[in-house]
Amino acid sequence: MSIGFRYTSLEVRGGSAPSSFVKCRCASAYASDAARFLLGDSFHPGGAALTARLGASLGLTPDRLLLDVACGPGTSVLRLARESGCRAVGLDLSEGSLLAATGRSAREGTAARVRFVRGDAEALPLADASVDALLCECALCAFPDQTAAVAEIARVLRRGGHVALSDMVADPSRLPERLRGLEAHVACVAGARPLEALAALLADAGLAVIRIERHDDALAVLLDRVEARLRLARVVASAPELDVRTGLELVGEARTAMARGVLGYGVVVATA
Repeated sequence: MSIGFRYTSLEVRGGSAPSSFVKCRCASAYASDAARFLLGDSFHPGGAALTARLGASLGLTPDRLLLDVACGPGTSVLRLARESGCRAVGLDLSEGSLLAATGRSAREGTAARVRFVRGDAEALPLADASVDALLCECALCAFPDQTAAVAEIARVLRRGGHVALSDMVADPSRLPERLRGLEAHVACVAGARPLEALAALLADAGLAVIRIERHDDALAVLLDRVEARLRLARVVASAPELDVRTGLELVGEARTAMARGVLGYGVVVATA
């Protein structure tokens, strides 16, 4: 989740922007220095602790292959590979994120077990039934075609394999207008759906849902961090690509939506 990037007026007006544009905008936003400034090492609510919880549900062992869809700079996939000894693939649409992840893997000594590939979550460049476990953190809601992305998740999972997915959840019909546009889409809000609907999306793809959880407290902590960083940026005039005023307004809207029970964060674990 990231709030407060600058956009040209054309981009902001493009409420019906083509899916390819939305994908590239999201990928480039999360590869930016501004994203690292706002979000730190983990680009999602819950940070390392929630990643560890998701990893524990995947049954990772040295003989298993993990796929991290929309891996960003590789923080989560490298941590899980390092801690479990599993083999892993990190996939992202951003070349910048993949370059950062590859460099980090080399520095950490995990390059022999972890590789990074560029690809679209809606058309994964992997064979059928080729991975044992799949992780997707705070990314599905940013995909223009979530049904296609989940179908791809189901396709590449081996029978008995597990998927652990964490994402923004929301009641779209009650989201304020400000949280429905392109800015909110890049911030992983506009494309969010209710947690039960998210679980149903996986079930409709043939996956058996075994656990759903709410982690709204993790989202509240992340919003606090983003707000603090935005205020710091305003004071020291750092990260010029940030639109601080817009970012603070979106944080306020998100907090209000959380208080009304309209916005939150959830986890779904399922098996093939």
